[in-house]
Amino acid sequence: MVYAIVRAGGRQEKVSVGDLVTLDRVASQPGGTIELPALLLVDGDKITSSADELAKVTVTAEVVENLRGPKIVIQKYKNKTGYKKRQGFRAALTKVKVTSIA
Repeated sequence: MVYAIVRAGGRQEKVSVGDLVTLDRVASQPGGTIELPALLLVDGDKITSSADELAKVTVTAEVVENLRGPKIVIQKYKNKTGYKKRQGFRAALTKVKVTSIA
């Protein structure tokens, strides 16, 4: 089984061909392609981790859709002072499908 560890949005993701992965928002429209930098490549028993060999490896993915994550509610409260603060946040995400690891 061939898979790669790629850097995506400040995190590392384990991907193989055909996987759907949700990343932080990428500046590309749905239907476009992006290239993800590989940090590690596993091809059966062979493991590639040197920077020189990984420079030749390309992991391409197709942008499926741009979406927003679940709402996170942030509440602050201090007892006996009348201080209350409520804030919300929804992350901007992109769903991609890995098309090739070469």
